[in-house]
Amino acid sequence: MKLSSKGRYAVMALTDLAKFNPKDPVALRDISLRQGISLVYLEQLFLKLKKNKIVKSIRGNKGGYVLNKNASEVKISEILLAVDEKIKTIGCKKNSKQGCNGRLSKCITHDFWEELEDHINDFFKKKKLEDLINQTKFN
Repeated sequence: MKLSSKGRYAVMALTDLAKFNPKDPVALRDISLRQGISLVYLEQLFLKLKKNKIVKSIRGNKGGYVLNKNASEVKISEILLAVDEKIKTIGCKKNSKQGCNGRLSKCITHDFWEELEDHINDFFKKKKLEDLINQTKFN
């Protein structure tokens, strides 16, 4: 299982946003330069984050983005959901009658992988953006 770049970059960008300037708007080009993420890619991610009310945009000369709520209230799971990142360890739908191998029954390790998926998603629900800010060292 691997997170796609959109999930990882969204979390990185929001951590940067909250850490470097929690009150004033931050330009995406600044995040792009600090984190090495394409500006075009950040623009696409922030459209989704704005649509899901995780950030808001401020227009004007000193415009940019700010968090819509305190970093202590933003769950990592919310960020991942906003950018359409789904954590899946099984190939089938969770409650499907048909198994992940195309047969009528679930594969022999289905419950194991489903339990792992639940643990991962619980981890992301418990972690907040503030947790990342507090444990991350910036230069």
